[in-house]
Amino acid sequence: MTSVTRFAPSPTGALHIGNIRTALINWLWARKSGGRFLLRMDDTDSARSTEDFAQGIRGDLAWLGLIPDSEVRQSDRFDLYEGRFAALRDAGHVYPCYETPEELDLRRKILLGRGLPPVYERTALKLSDADRATLEAEGRRPHWRFRLDHDQPIAWDDLIRGAQHFDAHALSDPVIRRADGSWLYMLPSAIDDVEMGVTHVVRGEDHVSNTAAQVQMFAALGASPPAFAHAALLTGAEGKLSKRLGSLGVDHFREAGIEPIAVKALLARLGTSDPVEPVVDTAPLVATFDFSRFGRAPARFDESELAQLNTRIVHQLPFGAVADRLPQGMDAEAWDAVRPNLITVADAAVWWRVVEGPVAVTPDPGDRDYLALAHRLVGEIDWSADPWHALTGALKIATGRKGKSLFLPLRRALTGMDHGPDMAALLPLIGRERALERLLP
Repeated sequence: MTSVTRFAPSPTGALHIGNIRTALINWLWARKSGGRFLLRMDDTDSARSTEDFAQGIRGDLAWLGLIPDSEVRQSDRFDLYEGRFAALRDAGHVYPCYETPEELDLRRKILLGRGLPPVYERTALKLSDADRATLEAEGRRPHWRFRLDHDQPIAWDDLIRGAQHFDAHALSDPVIRRADGSWLYMLPSAIDDVEMGVTHVVRGEDHVSNTAAQVQMFAALGASPPAFAHAALLTGAEGKLSKRLGSLGVDHFREAGIEPIAVKALLARLGTSDPVEPVVDTAPLVATFDFSRFGRAPARFDESELAQLNTRIVHQLPFGAVADRLPQGMDAEAWDAVRPNLITVADAAVWWRVVEGPVAVTPDPGDRDYLALAHRLVGEIDWSADPWHALTGALKIATGRKGKSLFLPLRRALTGMDHGPDMAALLPLIGRERALERLLP
């Protein structure tokens, strides 16, 4: 059977780091197993879902290279949900409830006050047809709940969490439809997973209790449940859940100069037993992906770790991977020269300005004669091989200087900087004419 995963965001906002990790894990498993990765827009909330947010989600996935094999929208599937809902209603799997939110809230408080779990007591099932007719005559419209089978144990072997067991008595019958007819998450999601042939539902551990109810929904729909994998949630660098994680998304990473592969390289290994490594493509991430490597402890996301990983990756990126983002005229030789000193690819522009100039530096008075000699020697040395070592070698013989006193005045005069790329690689890019101009007494 071909593996099918799905990423199912609601287009009510931008993706954040937790969403991105979920999408990535689904994509990695689909690619590892030779299966398909689907995008499903869970846009049943018509008041908050927008096409702008949907487009943003597509754009974020594209930037990350997580291209879905196909896409569906729940708002196009309401007829399907109506049909499945009617069948479940006729079979007694769903039932109408007439309590107001205020009544439900009061009942929950009473149960908690008695030290009891706040589980819905199925009051609506005790209503007669006449009771329901009276309530509807008063203007009340029902919301609908899925009726859990209390005689059927709920269990599954989670690919990350291991054997899972739930007592249906300890769960409230989940609300699946509001009084205004709009859908909540639970039932449409299960219907779609069946209709789309989803074989693996991969999501955060905050959905475990949803899965317990959905296992019975799949049975009521006449389908076998997919395999489930619930990953531990991300925590912040301070070791606890952080609101900031909800604000970190693709726009933030892009503006910070983070490479898509750095985001993937970190998130693919967070919460696993595998080390985070500075890979430059996804092949190693796909090859080593294994649900059994994930632990149950919260996965710690540290933005500074991402920045450091990104820098290590930038130092390995080939010219072809960055050529379209480099300043005009910057070639592979220049990229190789400056790459070891970059934090982000955008920083290459700083060093290209150093190469092209102009560079204005006022030398120390004690270095004027030294730089005048360097100016003369620049015009005499052989530039066809290694002009930097030819120049410094000649200066060392002529002046007896060595170490910092030999190299630093030259670097400052030629680049305007006290540090930077290897001058042996940078000087040929600067060239004889610009070097003469910068060393001019």
